[in-house]
Amino acid sequence: MKKSKIVLIAALTVAAVLILSGCGKKQEAPAASASPVPATAAPKAALADGNYFAIDRSEAAPNWRYYVELAVSGGAITEVNWSAVNPAGMDKKTVDKAGQYNMVKYGGAQAEWYQQAEKVEEQLIKTQSADLPDAIGGVSIGFDEFKALVKQALASPPAVRGPYADGEYYAEEGAFGSSGWKYFVSLLVRNGNIVHANWSAVDKDGRDKRQVAASGEYGMIKVSSLKKEWHEQALEAEMYLLKTQDPKQIALKADGKTDAIAGATITVGVFFDLAEAALANGPRTY
Repeated sequence: MKKSKIVLIAALTVAAVLILSGCGKKQEAPAASASPVPATAAPKAALADGNYFAIDRSEAAPNWRYYVELAVSGGAITEVNWSAVNPAGMDKKTVDKAGQYNMVKYGGAQAEWYQQAEKVEEQLIKTQSADLPDAIGGVSIGFDEFKALVKQALASPPAVRGPYADGEYYAEEGAFGSSGWKYFVSLLVRNGNIVHANWSAVDKDGRDKRQVAASGEYGMIKVSSLKKEWHEQALEAEMYLLKTQDPKQIALKADGKTDAIAGATITVGVFFDLAEAALANGPRTY
């Protein structure tokens, strides 16, 4: 009996050890697998406060040359102005508000151009991103160019305020010259700076010299030592003015030509004279 009891106790002891050993194994937690930590997007850099501007400078620009003005405060876009200027220096939004564009009346649009443009501007302020959706409620006009101009404007540092009153400026010759052309200049001033200049002329048939030259009808390229047409050289004079911001800052020869503009051998004196006259006239009234 004693022997049986000893055997029984031994058996129970072994069983208990096995059970406890098994329980210990079940309680072992599997090694945790390392899960990848999702990458967080870098915070968007705040914009520098100030005023930004961009304009379509391509020669292929349509009759209305579009531009964008942006004001940034506290690192965010707070004001937006999207408009355009024509060769005579008239502002599209101002013309439209004065009832002289009439996209609803003549084009059957759901709203006037300036009203739709304002909705696009509001969307930019709301989203703070030039990557606007393809469709905006109440907007049927295209605005891809607007998005491109916003990106272009923000790619440059904010502009320093200039000395001129904002507005559109214009001056023209009083009569047709011996060449058969009557020259004119229009200037666009924003944030006190001359941001766009257009120099051209019209003949008695109403043809625009810049357009005639661009079409190849003028033929200056055939005799030009620079192998450049009239409108291409006129652009060089315009860009020179944008750089100096002062039509008086040009050394002219007696014949109205200059050595200061490497890309132009044409007579540029009339351009700078008219630019000076336009600024003296003050901003255009509508």
